[in-house]
Amino acid sequence: MFSLYEKTAGLCSKIITREYSTSFSLGIQTLHKKFHEPIYAIYGMVRYADEIVDTFHDYNKKQLLEKFKRDTFEAIAERISLNPVLHSFQRAVHTYGIPLHLVEAFFKSMEMDLYETAYGEAGYQEYIYGSAEVVGLMCLKVFTEGDEVLYERLQKPARALGAAFQKVNFLRDMKSDYHERGRVYFPGIDFTNFREESKRKIEAEIENDFAEAYRGIMQLPISARAGVLLAYRYYLRLFERIKRVPVNRMMEERIRVPDYEKLTLLAGTMVQQQVSARLAYFI
Repeated sequence: MFSLYEKTAGLCSKIITREYSTSFSLGIQTLHKKFHEPIYAIYGMVRYADEIVDTFHDYNKKQLLEKFKRDTFEAIAERISLNPVLHSFQRAVHTYGIPLHLVEAFFKSMEMDLYETAYGEAGYQEYIYGSAEVVGLMCLKVFTEGDEVLYERLQKPARALGAAFQKVNFLRDMKSDYHERGRVYFPGIDFTNFREESKRKIEAEIENDFAEAYRGIMQLPISARAGVLLAYRYYLRLFERIKRVPVNRMMEERIRVPDYEKLTLLAGTMVQQQVSARLAYFI
C-alpha cells in the first residue's frame, strides 16, 4: 500500500513537470528511466516554491513560503509527507544524498524574491546560486549516483549550466519581471534605459557559462548525458534567438523557441545518444 502512495506521489511531480515545462519534460524523457522519478521530484518541489513567490498575489506569500519550506524540511526529517510533491522530493534527497545546504540555499533565494526588486553584484550572485545553480547540483547528485569524485569534478560545470539557464530566463522575462513583479535581476541595469551595450555584456557572461557547462556535460555518464545535452541545446537555441533581437523588441515580446525546433533538437540529441551508447559498448 505504501508503495502505491509513493507511485502516485511520483506521478504528481511528473504531471507538474509536464504541465509547467514541455522543454524540461522532453529533456527528462531522454534520460535513463531510472532518473525520471527523482528529477521529476526535484522539479516539482522547486516549481511549486517558485510559483508561490511569482503568482500567488492574492495571498500572503511570505507565510505560504515559510510553511512550504517548513513542510519540506519536515518531510526530509520524517521521511514521509502527505504532500505528494514533498514526499517525492524527500525520497530523492535520501536516495541520492542531496545535501540539505543546497535546499536551504534554494529557499533563501525564493525568500529574496519576496522583498528584493533590484540587485547589486553580491546579491545577484547569491540569488543565481540559490535559485538555479543548486538545482543543477541536486540533479548532479542524482546523475552521479554516489560517485563523489565525479560529483566534485562536475560541480563547477553544473553550476555554470544552472547559471546560464537562469540568466537566459532573466533576459527572456525582463518585460514581465519588471512590469508584473517589479524585479530587475541584472546588477546596475535600468530597465527603462536598457541599451545594446548592456545586453552584449550580459550575453558575453552567458556565453562563458555555456562554454564551461558543455565541458561538464560531455563528462556525464551516458545514462544522463542526452537529457542534459538536450536542455543545454534548447537554452542555447533560445539564447541565440535572444541575441538576434534588438533591445526595443525585448521590451515588447517574450522570445520563444517554436515547438518544431524543440522536436528537431530532440531528434538530433536522441540520434547522438544512440551513437554514443554504441561506441561506449564497443570501447
